[in-house]
Amino acid sequence: MKDTSKPADPSRRDFMSKAGATAGMAAVAPGVLLTSPAVARPADEKVTSDKRWGILIDTAKCASGCTACVSACETENGWGGESNTEKQSSDEQRAQWIRKVQLKEKATGHVTTLPLMCQHCETPPCADVCPTGASFRRADGIVLVDKHICIGCRYCMMACPYKARSFIHEDLKDQKPWAPRGKGTVESCTLCVHRVDEGGTPACVEACSSEGHYAMVFGDLYDDNSEISRQLEQHGGKQIRADLGLNTGVRYRGI
Repeated sequence: MKDTSKPADPSRRDFMSKAGATAGMAAVAPGVLLTSPAVARPADEKVTSDKRWGILIDTAKCASGCTACVSACETENGWGGESNTEKQSSDEQRAQWIRKVQLKEKATGHVTTLPLMCQHCETPPCADVCPTGASFRRADGIVLVDKHICIGCRYCMMACPYKARSFIHEDLKDQKPWAPRGKGTVESCTLCVHRVDEGGTPACVEACSSEGHYAMVFGDLYDDNSEISRQLEQHGGKQIRADLGLNTGVRYRGI
């Protein structure tokens, strides 16, 4: 379905593409530094609504016990635990950009395993409640957080029906230049925007294919000839909490 909504505010839409020509450090509060994201596309090439990026996940192919997608995301974006130089005072404070969950049907006992992350909604509730505009949706459907203007109010965390956002309580070090993070800010899956802008694939999708599961397909939902569009046309795909009318960019098969 073509996105007919008005484009996002250009000042927010171009955040990732105009962040700067080289990676550097920017202060957002006394003692808090964030690494500026690397520019993945030419600074004068704007993100457009001609594309809408999404992921189709086949739960029948998602192996129970496999966490390749989670590990790949942790490594790519530098979150997730001591292995990535981040220490938490408790497990509850551990960041989760993507997580594996199990759904059990009470009537039959059937268990479905699937990865859950930011669903990159067409009308994201997180952006609706953000008082500063830090949470925003790019014209191509990727939902992001501008860490430089996030005030850590956590309204977006409360608004997200997928529990897809994390708040950073602890000091961080050794951040990835393409994935800026900072104590006192909110973060979530970026759909590996730095890879996408260079014509690549999100780390989770790549890892799933490398493991031989092929449970995740990434592509342009507006391109009728893309693999994701062909599979959605042939086999369909469902949204989690479709009743909310958010028109998510992540779709599932087998739920």
